[in-house]
Amino acid sequence: MTMQHDLATRAKEIHWPAGFDPEKADLFSHNSLLIHATCEKIWGHIVDAQAWPQWYPNSKNVKLLNGAKVLGDGTTWRWETFGLPLESKVHEYAPDTRLGWYGYAPGAQPSFYHTWYLTPQGSDCLVIMDEVGIGKDAANLRQTDESLMHRGHDLWLATLKWVAEGQ
Repeated sequence: MTMQHDLATRAKEIHWPAGFDPEKADLFSHNSLLIHATCEKIWGHIVDAQAWPQWYPNSKNVKLLNGAKVLGDGTTWRWETFGLPLESKVHEYAPDTRLGWYGYAPGAQPSFYHTWYLTPQGSDCLVIMDEVGIGKDAANLRQTDESLMHRGHDLWLATLKWVAEGQ
């Protein structure tokens, strides 16, 4: 997948914070998957970030800060993904529907904004994951492997489907 394709198919329902417009991004990924489970059940797996490494191999060493047990409004955590140590902070939190967070190198300004958008489809759930990257690191990733983030998110959705449908 190319960034141009992902921009053309992106979810218009996503709430983007200032500075993270997909049309002006250095890197953008749009992924979606219909999962045969309720949005509430899927949401439970998404907000239980400390359990991600048990089912999503691109996530390691997840540590929620300030005593948080699951992701919630304003939660900050440290983790590794795509081989990089990151800190993230929840910016948008609407239970069972919307989750958006900033990602950045610890101590740096946010350079990524990751979103989850869940919509019921009968007894199933359409899960949309869009992400914007800005700055030199995002631009470098686009030049060296434009579809890496898209492929990583496809894997995340596939393993989320596996864990949500299997339990």
